[in-house]
Amino acid sequence: MEQKLKIVVDSAIPFLEGVLEPYAEVVRRPGREIVAREVRDADALIIRTRTRCDEGLLSGSRVRFIATATIGFDHIDLDYCRAAGIRVATAAGCNARGVLQWVSGVLALLSRREGWHPRERTLGIVGVGHVGSLVKHYAEQWGFRVLCCDPPREAREHLGFLPLEEVASEADLLTFHTPLDETTYHLCDEKLLERLPRKAVVLNASRGEVVDERALLGSDHPFALDVWEHEPDLCPPLLARALVSTPHVAGYSLQGKANATALSIRSLARHFGLPLATWYPAAVSPTTAREISWEEMCSTIFAYFDPEAESERLRSHPEAFEQLRDGYTYREEYF
Repeated sequence: MEQKLKIVVDSAIPFLEGVLEPYAEVVRRPGREIVAREVRDADALIIRTRTRCDEGLLSGSRVRFIATATIGFDHIDLDYCRAAGIRVATAAGCNARGVLQWVSGVLALLSRREGWHPRERTLGIVGVGHVGSLVKHYAEQWGFRVLCCDPPREAREHLGFLPLEEVASEADLLTFHTPLDETTYHLCDEKLLERLPRKAVVLNASRGEVVDERALLGSDHPFALDVWEHEPDLCPPLLARALVSTPHVAGYSLQGKANATALSIRSLARHFGLPLATWYPAAVSPTTAREISWEEMCSTIFAYFDPEAESERLRSHPEAFEQLRDGYTYREEYF
């Protein structure tokens, strides 16, 4: 008799109840509690960023497939997985519109507070992948002067993207949408911050370590952060100074979460030959992308994402970072 698959799943991943049970033994655990003894006899893992997948977790296990329901993969030792014959699948692009919504909300809030219109501001975008491309598209439509930096894409595609130092020197707002690797660790450091115009605002919804928090604290620049260098342990002075502070939920839209879970299930289904290759949560309607004017966005965005209220929630209870994140009410994407 063929042995039933065993799949260990991060219990915070939504929409999975009953989906895999007809085909596998499913074990649910909080991400930080997925440890070596739990995965030793597992065939596959479906995880988030809270589970570090490396030799310490995987050595001696029978795991042959890992799906991460995230766009980032810096929590996975890809070299080890490759050498061990473990296939890794990400959910690249799943929550791009959710992060666009976060950036839009921050821009709308800053515009309201400071009294500017997009045509009066230069927006620098660092990282022009799934998220950065969406931010670029809408920002240009809204009237921002947009400058982009993405060295890997520029090397491949010759799109006219600019060096980081040039973008920073002209940006009134600088938003980061890069993966985390050896080339992007502390990409925003003291030298870069010194290049920014006075009062230029730094936005980070990529990975906390992309921004050097000590350098940020030592500068006069305002900032909006969704990700933190040492999360869930936040730096109190940094939290106190942030214009916007959210607990790593920029991509936590309803559709973004549905997309992430669906991509993970579909990848796993293809790998193991399960009849779920087109699965999508029945309870969620995929987003219909549409254009939206700056005026309409500013008049509607706070009903979906209220940066002030969410920032106050985290400032009041920084010790509850993980609970705020795991218990977050997913936002609806509407453009």
